[in-house]
Amino acid sequence: MPDLLLERHEKTLLVTLNRPEKLNALTMSMHQELLAMIDQVDRDDTVRAVVVTGTGKGFCSGTDLTAGGFSRVLGEDALQENESPVPRDKGGIVTLRIFRSNKPFIAAVNGSAVGMGAAITLPMDIRIGTSSTRYIFPYVRRGIVPESCSSWFLPRVAGLQNALDWMQSGRPVAAEELLAAGVLREKVEAEDLVPRALEIAQEIATGTSGLGVALTRRLIWQGMIADHPMISHRHESRGLVAMAASGDPREGVAAFVERRIGVFQSRPSALLDDPTWWDDRTYEQVKQLDCWKEGEEPL
Repeated sequence: MPDLLLERHEKTLLVTLNRPEKLNALTMSMHQELLAMIDQVDRDDTVRAVVVTGTGKGFCSGTDLTAGGFSRVLGEDALQENESPVPRDKGGIVTLRIFRSNKPFIAAVNGSAVGMGAAITLPMDIRIGTSSTRYIFPYVRRGIVPESCSSWFLPRVAGLQNALDWMQSGRPVAAEELLAAGVLREKVEAEDLVPRALEIAQEIATGTSGLGVALTRRLIWQGMIADHPMISHRHESRGLVAMAASGDPREGVAAFVERRIGVFQSRPSALLDDPTWWDDRTYEQVKQLDCWKEGEEPL
């Protein structure tokens, strides 16, 4: 059986980590499979959302540390090959790719999510779990530091105090605490976990503009890190122009007037050809742009 199972459910792709005998620990080849899957999803406009879950009793026990896996996580193999004095953390490459995807991701967290197994869910849009769901960030108990960009995502998802508590202690965090912190959106019975995740995905995929969802995902994440609301104003103004050009607003108004579900024609994959939507400029840098209009801030 493959380590990564892909199954279509209407407009949703269900991705299942499938190494139950290892609690779905991620191998280096699975990292590559996940990256390839996200690339494929971003190119496929018939896929509107992705649900990720695990086979068996646990969601994911992190990176497989057997057979030299720990050295690969730390980049010791790259050091030996003189590739770079600071090789990139392999898990961070995966979480950053989820972060930059054009499609919403929903984590159906069955059982334990440990290390990268927890970190991989943090850039996802929605997380749901069961009474057996728990997160563990065990880095300091393994003699390392947070990885997979978890030190950036966790404070934004769970709050600064929770992130410091959970990461400095490495203690298990149960479903109720995750729910209270907003890491989990909801808790359901185990047998309802994947069906509920697919239901949420269907809500996102039905009657909504695919391009609008993709741009909204980017606008919210960029707004989280912007140093001034003008940055969001700038991106939202560009987004409104892009949506007008797509024709989706005309269909949206028609659907509202005719009291029907909208059928939108825009293509989220079009964003793959426009990398400028990921704009890291600060407010001070934006003010220096040569695009002033008299009496107005620059867009």
